[in-house]
Amino acid sequence: MSQISAKDVKDLRDTTGIGMMDCKKALEETGGDMEKAIEYLRKKGAALAAKRADKDASEGMICIRVSSDRKSGVILELNCETDFVARGEVFTGFAGALAELALQNRIASAAELLKLRMTEEMGGELVDDAIKTMTGKLGEKIELKRLVFTDASDGLVESYVHPGAQLGAIIHVATDKPDAVTGLTKDLAMQVAAAAPIEVDRSAVPEELIAKESEIYRQQALGQGKKEEFVDKIVLGRLDKYYQEVVLLEQAFIKSNNLKVSAVLDEFSKQVQTKLEVKEFVRYQLGE
Repeated sequence: MSQISAKDVKDLRDTTGIGMMDCKKALEETGGDMEKAIEYLRKKGAALAAKRADKDASEGMICIRVSSDRKSGVILELNCETDFVARGEVFTGFAGALAELALQNRIASAAELLKLRMTEEMGGELVDDAIKTMTGKLGEKIELKRLVFTDASDGLVESYVHPGAQLGAIIHVATDKPDAVTGLTKDLAMQVAAAAPIEVDRSAVPEELIAKESEIYRQQALGQGKKEEFVDKIVLGRLDKYYQEVVLLEQAFIKSNNLKVSAVLDEFSKQVQTKLEVKEFVRYQLGE
C-alpha cells in the first residue's frame, strides 16, 4: 500500500468536505489515487443514503432565493434527521446552493431539480447524486421535500424567512411601480408567514373545504338546538369568519388590526398611484 500523506488527506477533505478519517480510509482503499478516492466516497455516500432511506428526516430548513431584479424567486424545503445538522454551515450552504441553482435555471419542482447538475464549485454532480454524497458527508438522510418557482414579470417577488429558517414565504405582487411598494410587499410576505392564509381571495378557496366547514357549522348549530330555518344564516355567518382567517385579502393586517389587507392595498395603491394586486403566494413551514 502506498504511503498516504497528510497533504493528500487534506486535499481530499477540501475537495469533498468529508471528514479526515473517512478521506484517509478512501485513499488507503484506492492506493492514493485522488479520483478513485472521490468515487469511493461517492459510492459510500450512496450506500449510506440507501441504508438510511427509511429514517425520519423531519428536521431541516426553508430556503428562499430571489433574483436581483426581484422578478423571480424560489422557495424550497430541505430535510435532514437532526436539528444539529440542520443548523450547520454544510447543510445550510448546500440548501442555498440548491435554491440558487433552481432560481438560475427557473426550475419548477423538486423532481426537476434532481435531474440538474450542480455547479463545478459544488462538485458538478447531478443533484440527486449530490444529495447522496451529502448524506455520506453528514451521516444523515438528506431529502429535497418540495420546491416552487415564482415568476413575476408583471411586478415583483418578495420574501420572508422567520429566524431559525423553519418558516418562510414568498409572494408575487403585480405592480407597475415595484420600487415604490417594497415596504408594503415585505409586510405582506411577513403576513403570509405569520397568519397562514391558504388563498388570496375567497373565490379561490377549494369547494371541498367550504363544504366541510359548512357541515361542521351546521351540525354545531343543530346540536345547540337551533331551529332549521335559522341554521343557514348561522352557517353563512360562521363562513364569513372562516374566510377572515384563511383568505389573505380578508385577514386583519398584521400592522393594523383595524384594517383588512384588502383595505391596506387599496389605500396604498391610491397613495402611490399604482396598480397593486397580490397574484399568488407560497408558505412553507418545516414538516407540514
